[in-house]
Amino acid sequence: QVHLVESGGGLVKAGGSLRLSCAASGPELRTYWVGWFRQAPGKEREFVSTVGWSAGSTIYADSVKGRFTISRDNVKNTVYLQMNNLKAEDMGVYYCAADQRFSRVESFYEYWGQGTQVTVSS
Repeated sequence: QVHLVESGGGLVKAGGSLRLSCAASGPELRTYWVGWFRQAPGKEREFVSTVGWSAGSTIYADSVKGRFTISRDNVKNTVYLQMNNLKAEDMGVYYCAADQRFSRVESFYEYWGQGTQVTVSS
């Protein structure tokens, strides 16, 4: 079983930056994809980005390309989401999730963290 703990959320002004962390523990982490999803109030949870832990392959939603960067630290077993030039529409609860399959679809992900709130003020 994989255990995920997010951190790094907070309040930031539009145009600012935040870095989210997802600390992972469990067996065979190198076989997993770790994704970030977000959910704004009253909206469906949506895909943001994912990284393949072994090869480091990355995929981004069109809405965050060029502003967000996903990465992983194999020593700390942590996946990061660097978010730059934040916009009001980026606000929501950010979740990290893990699965051994690549997907942009949340239902494919078996393990989830508890989420961290990102608030963007104008």
